[in-house]
Amino acid sequence: MSNLAYELEEMYTYADYLSWDTSIRYELLDGVAYAMAGATALHQGISMELMVLIYEFLKGKPCKVLAAPFDVRLFSKDDNTDTTVVQPDILVVCDKSKLSDGKACKGTPDLVVEILSESSVIMDRNVKFEKYREAGVKEYWIVNTENLDVLVNHLVNGQYVSTVYKENLLSSVLPGFAIGLNTIRANITT
Repeated sequence: MSNLAYELEEMYTYADYLSWDTSIRYELLDGVAYAMAGATALHQGISMELMVLIYEFLKGKPCKVLAAPFDVRLFSKDDNTDTTVVQPDILVVCDKSKLSDGKACKGTPDLVVEILSESSVIMDRNVKFEKYREAGVKEYWIVNTENLDVLVNHLVNGQYVSTVYKENLLSSVLPGFAIGLNTIRANITT
């Protein structure tokens, strides 16, 4: 199997994905494999800050937060094929039966966070945006690493309604949860 996504011509399934070299991270979108680039220190810093805040908020609550690399097997509402596997930077799952095999989230997370990198902008803003919408992800955050603005997409009647947060981020999926983005900016620059 090739290391480069654009060289892959076959359509793959989750079963194929499980057989691949684990030293290379892949995502599978509609049967097409995409190799993933490694994260930068800034990306990791933002991810860790968000992860800790969400984790602390969810203590004692029924939802669980997980971070990449962790597989999410998405199924669109119209198609039950097993040809889409993504590894969001952060995900929140409130239906723990979706985590029953301990290896992947089988189905739609309630909240997905993707942190943009140079290599992921088009994928996160376009391709994954549509896949998450089709699969019914209730809330999809896209974090801009340049200024730490967060585009929060709320699923309403099958479509995303988008709001850009520059200071205090609020979540409709996690009622009562708020993040001071200025605090995160200060923490990752020190």
